[in-house]
Amino acid sequence: MTHTAPDQPQPGAGLVRLGALIFAVGIVAAVAVVVPFFLGRSDAPLPLALGTMLMPLGLGFALIGLLRGARRARR
Repeated sequence: MTHTAPDQPQPGAGLVRLGALIFAVGIVAAVAVVVPFFLGRSDAPLPLALGTMLMPLGLGFALIGLLRGARRARR
C-alpha cells in the first residue's frame, strides 16, 4: 500500500470537490423552485427547474472521483 504526502492531491479529489460544488448549486436551485409553491405561486421558472438537474450530475462527478481514488488505492 502506498502513501502519498499530505500536500499531494489524491487521485479523483478534484472531481469529488467539483461534484460537491455542482450538487450544492443544484440544491440551491431546488430550494428556489420549491419555495414559491409554498408562497402560493403555481409555476416555477424553467431555468431554475433545469438547475435542479445539477444534483444528479454533481453526484455522478463525485462518485467518479471516489471510484478513481479507490482504484488508485488498490494499486
